[in-house]
Order: sequence, then structure tokens, then C-alpha cells
Amino acid sequence: MSTTLNIGIRAHDLPKQPMEGLIKDIARRGLGSVQLALNKSFDLDIKPGTLNPGMAYLIGSAFRRHDIQIAVLGCYANIIHPDPEERHSALSRFKEHIRFSRDFGCGIVGTETGNINPDIIYTEENFHEKPFQDVLSSVRELVEEAEKFGVIVGIEPGVNHPIYSPETMKRLLDEVQSNNLQVIFDPVNLMTAENHERQNEILREAFSLWGDRIAVIHAKDFTISEGRLVPAPVGKGLMDYEFIIQQLSPHINIILDETSPEHIEDAIHFLKSCESTS
Repeated sequence: MSTTLNIGIRAHDLPKQPMEGLIKDIARRGLGSVQLALNKSFDLDIKPGTLNPGMAYLIGSAFRRHDIQIAVLGCYANIIHPDPEERHSALSRFKEHIRFSRDFGCGIVGTETGNINPDIIYTEENFHEKPFQDVLSSVRELVEEAEKFGVIVGIEPGVNHPIYSPETMKRLLDEVQSNNLQVIFDPVNLMTAENHERQNEILREAFSLWGDRIAVIHAKDFTISEGRLVPAPVGKGLMDYEFIIQQLSPHINIILDETSPEHIEDAIHFLKSCESTS
């Protein structure tokens, strides 16, 4: 069976280095795409207000020369930061990525949905109505900008954020009502020590509610130790990737997440083996 998986990686999970070296490293490992967070990935200091079409085209062209797709521009931002000035700055930076996304050859700018605290930590205070409404306001603002440029805002749900479940992601999609809003789905982000034994129920619900709105998949893994969810290399943990891959559209970008360089080859082999058995 010929593979239809398009496996990539978050560029900043590799050692930070000059751009050409990073791109050659990605290509050498047989990876076909990246999620690119600019300042996290290579030694370019891109301050707010300095991004421009020429710079974006230069970076995008360098990846294309090695046949690597920039699948997502990662713009890590607390879009509901409790400090109004910090929140405004985060939204402005995200909009800047939206405006120049197409110059990178990329159609998706992605983020998680922030936290009521300045730091992204787990708190059930995120699960109340006001944080959801704050997320809704910020996402509407970002999607309005994205619609002007023909770009997708990719939202990644997770238990550390106000969009913490399949249901809250569905509610956000329904409230915003724009095809310029899509999902970056990291299944592990919905897992906790308390719910992980129900993972297939949670996964089925996610694919049922918004499977047709998934633009990108993140791949990582987990185990449970002393009652806590602990990261694990892809294929070495409890995540049911055979089930997940059965649900995916062909050629969707699967981005290795929190995968250290020594585990990349095994992760690629494992994901492809899941496809061959599905």
C-alpha cells in the first residue's frame, strides 16, 4: 500500500540554527512539511512590524527548494491575555502573520486559545462562560482579518485552554460561522489522567462534531505515571493512532509535536505502519 500520509514536524522541535541548515535537516529526515514559528525556529529576529512580503517570500522559497510545505505558520499567542495591552499586542502579531501568510506559500496561521492567566497553565477557571466569550471575541476578530486575505485561522483545542473539549470547539465553530476558521487537532491535548481511558469516545465525538473542519493533525503521545499524564514518543504511549488515521482524509498534514530528533525516524515508521493496518 502506497502511503498517503504527509508527515512533518514543528520546526522548533529541531535544534535552532541558520535557516538553510534547518531546512536541510528537515529534508534529510524525510519530512515533507513544517509548522513554522518564526522566532522559535531559526536565528532570525523578526520583531512585530518588521515582517514583510519580501522576507516572507525569501523564507517560503527556501523551503520550496527542498520540496517542504509550510503547512502552518505558528503564532503562539495568548489571545485572551488578562492584560488588555498584551492581548492587543498578541492579536496584532497574529494579524501580521495573516497578512503575509500567502507570501510564505502558506494558507493557515495557527494558535491555541490562550488562558485567563498570563502563563498557560491548567485551571478549570478557563472552563467558565466569560473565558469562552473572550475567546469568541478574539477569534472573530482574527477570522475577520483572515477573510480579507483568503487565509485560514487554525485553532487548536486543549485542556489548558477555554476551548478544552470537542463540544466547546464545536460551539466556537458554530458561533463564528466562517469557513476561514478550521481546527488544528492534537488528540493528546484533549487527554487527562482522568479521561484517557475514554479516549476513543472523545475521539469519535471530535471526528463526528468537526472532523470535516480539521485542517492539520498534531502527533505526539502520552503515558500515565503516578496519576499524571506524561509525554511519550509517538508510538510508545497510549494514543490510539490506528483509530485516528482511519478517520483522516488522504494527504492531510500530520505534524510531529514535541518530538525530539532521536525519535523522529521511529515516529514516521510507526505512523506509516498504522496506515498500512487501517
